[in-house]
Amino acid sequence: MRIDKFLKVSRVIKRRTVANEACDGGRVSINGRVAKAGSDVKPGDIIEVSFGGSKTKFEVLNVAETVRKENAGEMYRIITE
Repeated sequence: MRIDKFLKVSRVIKRRTVANEACDGGRVSINGRVAKAGSDVKPGDIIEVSFGGSKTKFEVLNVAETVRKENAGEMYRIITE
């Protein structure tokens, strides 16, 4: 799954266009490498998103095309905020 879609489906970022812009702006990294919006995400990857002055790092637990809102938190585990 693409990183921009994963961020939207998992509700880390509310809209896919914002996720896409974050990736293009270099504010998203996968396993320590800056990610483009089309980069693939798989379980076990470590994603770091920086917005404003804060950075959030989390591990991908599973990848699903569609997820109900209440189950979105099961797609990842926050490591640091």
